[in-house]
Amino acid sequence: MRICVNGTDHDVPDACTVADLLREIGLYGRPVAVEVDRSVVPYAEHTTFVLEPGAVVECVTLVGGG
Repeated sequence: MRICVNGTDHDVPDACTVADLLREIGLYGRPVAVEVDRSVVPYAEHTTFVLEPGAVVECVTLVGGG
């Protein structure tokens, strides 16, 4: 199925969870805030929140530096 992640279209498997997506894009296990269709998905729900076709996902990570 096709979803949009940070403004870019991505094809992901059906029944893809937020955690599955984070693994696929290399962010799993890192501090990340996830919003799906303008609603924040709490970390505790990342493994159970199933993405729907056409979902718009925003992933925000912490960046350090000066």
